[in-house]
Amino acid sequence: MSIPTIPLNSGHAIPQLGFGVFKVPADEAERAVSEAFEVGYRHIDTAAIYGNEEGVGAAIAKSGLPREDLFITTKLWNDRHAGSEPHAAIRESLDKLGLEAVDLYLVHWPAPANDQYVNAWERMIEIRDAGLARSIGVSNHLPEHLDRIVAATGVVPAVDQVELHPAYQQRDVQAWGKAHGMHVESWGPLGQGKYPLLENPVVTAAAEAHGATPAQVVIRWHLQNGLIVFPKSSRKERMAENFDVVGFELSAQEMAAIDGLDPQDGSGRVGTHPSELN
Repeated sequence: MSIPTIPLNSGHAIPQLGFGVFKVPADEAERAVSEAFEVGYRHIDTAAIYGNEEGVGAAIAKSGLPREDLFITTKLWNDRHAGSEPHAAIRESLDKLGLEAVDLYLVHWPAPANDQYVNAWERMIEIRDAGLARSIGVSNHLPEHLDRIVAATGVVPAVDQVELHPAYQQRDVQAWGKAHGMHVESWGPLGQGKYPLLENPVVTAAAEAHGATPAQVVIRWHLQNGLIVFPKSSRKERMAENFDVVGFELSAQEMAAIDGLDPQDGSGRVGTHPSELN
């Protein structure tokens, strides 16, 4: 099964569908990522704060897959923004992953109360230029944060990874990305909480029409919107289900109906607001 790729502003391409290991325990990460490779995933998204980079690295080493076939992302945590800490942090992550470079390195949160995210971004540029990360980007950054780092450096992130699902579409971040040549990645892509998307009649009707599951319909919605998405699951059968999304296409009417599920007042957000996590 061929997963589409998206060209980034760094000159590299990213697989549009990946496997996320948020909340995968350290002692389960090697198995989960190995099974993801068996299913067909080649894009793995981890982070220093997840505590499972070693498990991801062990799965990479055991896989026998050519390094050039893989796309590996990790992230800089909030307590490593100041001074030269980002340089130390990426080398620690690379040691744990067993890699000479990651394909994408992200500033995990802006942590605005600490007011070090501009320094973090300046150091990320140095990390890219040193060949330790092929592409660099951010996560959970809002337009106000993006404007500030670009004004300071002239460098637009390759991606911004944000909570994004039909009930919380972050249209301002998506618009900023389109205007500046930055792609958006969706975390928490299936949503949850007070807007249970997988039970929504709009989603279930589309699932029935295509012989798909509600989760497949929502992942398909992300892909057709040009978003980069990585659902997570520690069960191999669910990994396979989430991967099997290229054999059908939602109609314009179905896409519009799912677009309409966003209350647009921010109430669909599940995670922490970026201004509040420091």
